[in-house]
Amino acid sequence: MTVAAATAKVLPLALTMGEPAGIGGEITLKAWAAHKDTAFFVIDDLARLQRLAKKLGLDVPLSEISDPTDATEVFAKALPVLHRPLKVAPTPGQPDPENTNAVIESIKVAVELVRGGQAAGVVTNPIHKKSLYDGGFKFPGHTEFLAVLAGIDTPPVMMLASPQLKVVPVTVHVAIAEAIATLNTHDIVTLSVITARALEKDFAIAAPRLAIAGLNPHAGEGGGMGTEETTIIAPAIAQLRDLGIDASGPWPPDTLFHAAARENYDAAICMYHDQALIPIKTIDFDGAVNVTLGLPFVRTSPDHGTAFDIAGTGKASARSLLAAIAMAADIAARRGQ
Repeated sequence: MTVAAATAKVLPLALTMGEPAGIGGEITLKAWAAHKDTAFFVIDDLARLQRLAKKLGLDVPLSEISDPTDATEVFAKALPVLHRPLKVAPTPGQPDPENTNAVIESIKVAVELVRGGQAAGVVTNPIHKKSLYDGGFKFPGHTEFLAVLAGIDTPPVMMLASPQLKVVPVTVHVAIAEAIATLNTHDIVTLSVITARALEKDFAIAAPRLAIAGLNPHAGEGGGMGTEETTIIAPAIAQLRDLGIDASGPWPPDTLFHAAARENYDAAICMYHDQALIPIKTIDFDGAVNVTLGLPFVRTSPDHGTAFDIAGTGKASARSLLAAIAMAADIAARRGQ
């Protein structure tokens, strides 16, 4: 099928398998059972999903597909599965590096299908970084790997988004000491520009307002508790304003995320991983979505991890995955317009 013929259809979303020993399979099955508005297919091991559905007592019929664009028609009656076999059958809660290649292949295939016009966007199930590292994975996480697959020069940007709050960390998957040591004006500006453009394009916010967090307690207290605010962050804010972006700060991080403060901005630019993720996961753990900005294709993900402690028990909630599916469909529709 040509790209033109494929895009003539309403394209489905491509879901990846994620870590097979985690809750990705369970929440995918539950998402199909609960969500009928947006068609999707999953790149996964058909047999393992069949076993999982049976074990958990989930009434989810599965249908193997060979052409992803057929998923739209199949979806009403069954969960479409683009079969990619695992090397070993997974044990819930016990990741096996032998399955690393299958997990990575699932991500690669999803990106290829979206870029080839056979899917509308990528929704990734949670991966387990250590088992991937043990299996030879060379990237810090999904975001960095997707940038390589996209072939982009600008850094991808990780946003966590919910109806109540949107946050973007400047430094991501590095130790806190390294995050502080490597924080710089250029990265803050680059990431903030990408964020502002994405808020316009993907979230239909005409004039985005960015709140730039400080790094230190009380945003440095005028230099008494640190100088990064005056030497690194304030110059970035000045550059952003020169570019016509409504950026304010540096704001004390401890007062930036309460309800009244959130009314004054559309996204908070945070200096390190936990500064961004703790508030949004506290406010909306089940409904927040991880969305990668700056890619030439749509990518979202649940905001949680593999949840090994409840894998295979039937306790996992599909709410964040459902939110990720809905957000991917919305962004894809806006980009299509």
